[in-house]
Amino acid sequence: MTTGRLRDKVAVVTGSARGIGASIAALFAAEGAQVVGLDRQPVHSAMNGALNLTADVTRPEQVAAAVETTLTRFGRIDVLVNNAGVNVFSTPLELTDSDWERCLDVDLKSSWIVAKAVLPQMLARGSGNIVNIASVHGHRIIPGSFPYPLAKHGLIGLTRALAIEYAARGIRVNSISPGFILTAQAEEWLAAQPDPAQERRRQEALLPCKRLGTPEEVAYTALFLASDEARFINAADILIDGGRTQLYHE
Repeated sequence: MTTGRLRDKVAVVTGSARGIGASIAALFAAEGAQVVGLDRQPVHSAMNGALNLTADVTRPEQVAAAVETTLTRFGRIDVLVNNAGVNVFSTPLELTDSDWERCLDVDLKSSWIVAKAVLPQMLARGSGNIVNIASVHGHRIIPGSFPYPLAKHGLIGLTRALAIEYAARGIRVNSISPGFILTAQAEEWLAAQPDPAQERRRQEALLPCKRLGTPEEVAYTALFLASDEARFINAADILIDGGRTQLYHE
């Protein structure tokens, strides 16, 4: 049952075509927000109940055009969810320069590009809310996943820096750090394992709650942070990992 927690708000969600971004866009729309989704993949305009615009969030000119379209249509942007991301997992000395740049561009720099585009109108109104989707990789290091943790540590740092910089001007900036979430991409990864069922059981066994998370669970946390219920929460990061990062050993 929806409660209209985002009624009369305009929200931009990046990486909205699938996975966590699609769940956030759909839930925000159901809760009364006017949602604008940004994604490199063309999306049917009715998907997730959002107005979906095709844009590469690593390209400032495309982001600026999408933001201008949003402001022309709705007059303001109340909430930004920086969700767009890409998995780049390697070991340091095997990582190519192109993969290094792709990871940092998509997983860190793009969040600043979009924030930089929406912040002026938020500051002009004295009100705004940014939610960055980080990762447990921003808290713990998993061997063989370089440089993804570097980007996610940076994103949490960006969250805190912007939050403190603009707190007195009515802007809140927080982040969410999901663990293993059963997105379509995660399902594809499980299916590609030699024994998918066994690998899923192994992943579940690593978690104190003995189950994997869902995109909807991340979306509901984003909904809380985006709502006025969280109006005194700023510069915070919320882990959504079933308690996994609190374990001393596996």
